[in-house]
Amino acid sequence: MDEAHEIDLAGLKTRWNDILDDLESTNRTAWMALFDGRLAAVDSHTVTLDFSDATKLAGGHGFERARRPQFAEALSQSIGRILGSPLRVIVTADD
Repeated sequence: MDEAHEIDLAGLKTRWNDILDDLESTNRTAWMALFDGRLAAVDSHTVTLDFSDATKLAGGHGFERARRPQFAEALSQSIGRILGSPLRVIVTADD
């Protein structure tokens, strides 16, 4: 079993900056849409980013952009490059 399937939330958080750096270098638009997300959960197949607190940031956050499937796919690919296996990315927020 590879590292991505063994990682827990704490482990993902330790590698998160590396993942975001990779995303920024490969798809800056996706990085801009997703970097404000809070890591909420991870399992062997999925990582969940929560944008519930994004409205508290100065200037807010365009959450609709974060929901774009191509951005989640770009983040999944960055996770795969850093951890060895991609994870499905789910984006959530309180409505």
